[in-house]
Amino acid sequence: MRAVIQRVTEANCKVDGKTTGTINDGFLVLLGIEDADTQEDLEWLAQKIVNMRVFGDADGLMNKALADIDGNILLISQFTLFASTKKGNRPGFTRAARPDKAIPLYETMIKQLSSLLNKEIQTGIFGADMKISLVNDGPVTITIDTKNKE
Repeated sequence: MRAVIQRVTEANCKVDGKTTGTINDGFLVLLGIEDADTQEDLEWLAQKIVNMRVFGDADGLMNKALADIDGNILLISQFTLFASTKKGNRPGFTRAARPDKAIPLYETMIKQLSSLLNKEIQTGIFGADMKISLVNDGPVTITIDTKNKE
């Protein structure tokens, strides 16, 4: 799994002009799922996301996690995070998991993050043409790949 985590002051997702998810302070998480991903990858990544200390404390240092600021998550599925750009100019997406594998893992990630934060997770719609708006705070953008844990 790959995640691009952006610290935001606000973010929203629209599909066909209808808002499917909206948050204030927290993370916009773009999530890519590949065929090799497992439940272990999901659990490890969920813990990393909710415990990531990138929010400012009283001294302005990045020492606080989502729970410390009552932060939110907008989770967006994004298979393009597994784009292969080695050959030619058209990206290939063969590493990205097909929907029959990716959708259950995406839905499990929603439940896992919700359980860890004890709040509802905002989302896009898997496979839809989504329009994402955000105000990146900092900017702070962090990428995590579960295949590079060490």
